[in-house]
Amino acid sequence: MSKKAFVFAGQGSQFSGMGMDLWDSHKDAKKLFEIANEMLGFKISDIMFHGSEEELRATSVTQPALFIHSIAQIVAMEEDFYADGVAGHSLGEFSALVAAGMLSFEDGLELVITRADAMQKACDITKGSMAAILGLEDQKVEDICKNISEIVVPANYNCPGQLVISGSMKGIELAMAACKEAGAKRSLPLVVGGAFHSPLMEPAGEKLAEKINAMTFLSPSCPVYQNFTAHPSEDLNEIKENLISQLTGPVRWTQTIQNMANDGFTSFTEVGGNGKVLSGLIRKINSELLIQTLL
Repeated sequence: MSKKAFVFAGQGSQFSGMGMDLWDSHKDAKKLFEIANEMLGFKISDIMFHGSEEELRATSVTQPALFIHSIAQIVAMEEDFYADGVAGHSLGEFSALVAAGMLSFEDGLELVITRADAMQKACDITKGSMAAILGLEDQKVEDICKNISEIVVPANYNCPGQLVISGSMKGIELAMAACKEAGAKRSLPLVVGGAFHSPLMEPAGEKLAEKINAMTFLSPSCPVYQNFTAHPSEDLNEIKENLISQLTGPVRWTQTIQNMANDGFTSFTEVGGNGKVLSGLIRKINSELLIQTLL
């Protein structure tokens, strides 16, 4: 029997106007925006609906905005929402936890706000960056990162032939040059606020861990495939630990989708953001899978 998965978008899929249709057409979804405006202390709904690309790119806006949009889409589906499993890319993992009934919307948003704030502060302390390496095998990129004396690590295993690295400015510069020399088709610096999913995020990890460990998680209604292991877990303490480790460890998206396909998942619906990023990656990971979007 084939299984259906919902996958939740992370940073990079935001767009101006996101969620405006839900605000206008669905009272329960609109309520989520109102709750979020109150919790954040500013009208994030206005920025989501009318904000510029630059305004939406700020970490303190992007992360809660994508989370709100994702859960609003799920709420608007009402009884039509059913998943045999869920997963989320980076930030999207928090949306996946809420969709699986492990956290309330309010608790999930509180964690996202804490995460975004802690990550921004870590970026201010330690300047770092990220780069996409295209056209090299993962193992080759891993070896290059290991042989550079500066901090640089694999951060996002997005799909075969696309691995994002993260680290210090110098580390990224040296790794990009080494990857080009090794035959990478392209090495592209990314416009990001810092070195996400790297050891440079450790200061953020401590604050997030404190908040996560103080929060009550419920058993999931379906398996949640986690970024850090690319596998689902039913142990609540392990799920919390993986969520914390995700901040400084890699997003194993390629491995997650491969594992889900091996476990019988054939249909994937992308939730949140522009509906294009994860769908595009999944097609490159396994072209035989059925991919849909809620947009």
